[in-house]
Amino acid sequence: MIEGSCHCGAVRFSFPRQPDWLTACNCSVCRRYSTLWAYAKVNEITLQAGDDATIAYVHGDETLAMHSCKKCGCTTHWIGLDNDDSAKMAVNFRMCDPDVFTNIKVRVFDGADTWEFLD
Repeated sequence: MIEGSCHCGAVRFSFPRQPDWLTACNCSVCRRYSTLWAYAKVNEITLQAGDDATIAYVHGDETLAMHSCKKCGCTTHWIGLDNDDSAKMAVNFRMCDPDVFTNIKVRVFDGADTWEFLD
C-alpha cells in the first residue's frame, strides 16, 4: 500500500500497489499543477478527507473533476465523472514521499495535442 497526503494532511490517499508507470501530462491543467498521476479504479483507492476538504475543478470536456485541498491548495487527485463500475481516478504521486516514486518510470502523455504517450 502506498500512501500520500496534501501538505497539511487534510486529504490522504492509499494506493493499492506500485504502479507500472506514472503519467506526466502536458495538458493545460496538468502542466500547471506539475502532477505525476497513478491510475486505478475508484474502488481500489482509499481517500481520507472530510466531506468539505477539497475543492473540485471541472474543465474542458467535463469528464474529470480535479480535486485540491481547500486548506493548503495541493492538487491531490482527479475522479472521472462517469458513474459506472469501471470509473477510474488518479492520485498525484507528488503527494507521496519522493523515495516512493524515484524508481517508477514516468511516461509523458501529450494531453495538449495528440492524446498519445510520447515515449
